[in-house]
Amino acid sequence: MADTETKTLNPTVEVAEAGPARKRLTITIPAESVNERIETSFGALKMEAAVPGFRRGRVPRALLEKRFGTALLQEARSQLLADAYSKALEDKGLKPVSQPELDEAARDLAVVRDQPFVFTVDVEVVPDFELPTLEGVAIKRPVATVSAEHVDAEIRRNQYRFGSPQRIDGPYQPLDRLLGRVVVHLNDSTDIFFESDEALVVVPDVADQGRGQMLGIMIDDLGPRLEGRKIGDEVIFETVGPESHEREELRGAKVKVIYTIRESERIEPATPESLAEQFGLGAVENLRAQIQLGLERRRDSEQRAAMREQVFTHLTNAVDFELPEKLSAGQIQRNLDIMRMEMLHRGMDGEEVERRLAEIRGDSETDTRRRLKLFFILARLAEHFKVEVSEAEINGRIAQIAASRNLRPDQARAELQRANRLGDVALSIRESKTADRIVDRAVITDIDAAQWNAEHQAQRGGAAVKPAAKSAAAKGSAKAGEKTAKGKSGSSE
Repeated sequence: MADTETKTLNPTVEVAEAGPARKRLTITIPAESVNERIETSFGALKMEAAVPGFRRGRVPRALLEKRFGTALLQEARSQLLADAYSKALEDKGLKPVSQPELDEAARDLAVVRDQPFVFTVDVEVVPDFELPTLEGVAIKRPVATVSAEHVDAEIRRNQYRFGSPQRIDGPYQPLDRLLGRVVVHLNDSTDIFFESDEALVVVPDVADQGRGQMLGIMIDDLGPRLEGRKIGDEVIFETVGPESHEREELRGAKVKVIYTIRESERIEPATPESLAEQFGLGAVENLRAQIQLGLERRRDSEQRAAMREQVFTHLTNAVDFELPEKLSAGQIQRNLDIMRMEMLHRGMDGEEVERRLAEIRGDSETDTRRRLKLFFILARLAEHFKVEVSEAEINGRIAQIAASRNLRPDQARAELQRANRLGDVALSIRESKTADRIVDRAVITDIDAAQWNAEHQAQRGGAAVKPAAKSAAAKGSAKAGEKTAKGKSGSSE
């Protein structure tokens, strides 16, 4: 939309407080601007419309209005809404951080000739606050060496990841993969809240002490309830929905999950020799060298993430402002999506990411509010530092995500586009670049990674430097492994 078109609207704008970090805009587009937009739209239609029996540009106005009037007025309405909203933000100097929420009464409001068009929108904006000290922040840099044991662990992980799935009937053991029908009820209701015939569940590893994620929610006794079961068994889980879940219906609700096992498989791990051949490396020694390089890159990425996390802590402690009284589903989902993109970029595989997100959903509301507060601070700092994200950076990040998931970049981009997550990729990059501006100004002290991890193992949100992924993570590519449960009760990558 050209700037000249936006400026001809001349809307009047009233701004009211709709809560902390939230504004309510009442926008009035004068009748003459409404008429001008309608006439412009009809003029364009007259020159372009192809109607049998008439040459282009010669179709009578009455016929155009009869055939296309409703659709054209709807298009003019959409343009007026978008242009007037953009002009209102510009005139009032507001910086939105979310999509506007149109008032319910305005959603069906029609554009009428000779009448002003009035609508109301609520929008989250960057709060006003003083920026904290950005120079000389004290940061510890965890230093780790990739050892032969780390390489062995990563080889074992890949042995499962590229192993051969074998259909089994049970009884099940850790890392077996199950596919079945799931039905979810809330608060003892007989109504079905969510159901799926393709719900994937992985029996938790021994190191997880029985905890695992199902439909995006952590279940403390998932392992014990699944081990020893077989195809056809029905397993019932009862839990309480996380208070900070992105779906308000699940927050604090009594959740009953009925899971009926339909298919199952166990991964027969590949041999190191077959991995070397599959990757075109020839010998196991070459495989080890390649994995060593990959782990060092991941270590460096985790190291940088740990330093950014300290910046995040400094910022949230140093800045104080009011947050929205009630966390919206959009706010929580936005934070989860940004974190998903960051974890995929750091080399975590899909199941590891979804497990971590399930744990985050179980965090306290205080933790969730801290992340929302950080989002606002980083948005303000990105503007302060004039941080921009280029298309080349987005393409590079997508290529890294694709590599971690064994996809081609175009496949990864298509998936992200279908899920409407390309914007989350850009936000993740922007936040990282913003934090790096402060890291580059920090006073840095090196610390052994083992000591760092020991200090932060009790902090669920802390970033630990681990050159190797969880060693026994079985990642098959079989039918069950390619299916995920999606719907109201959770989200899956």
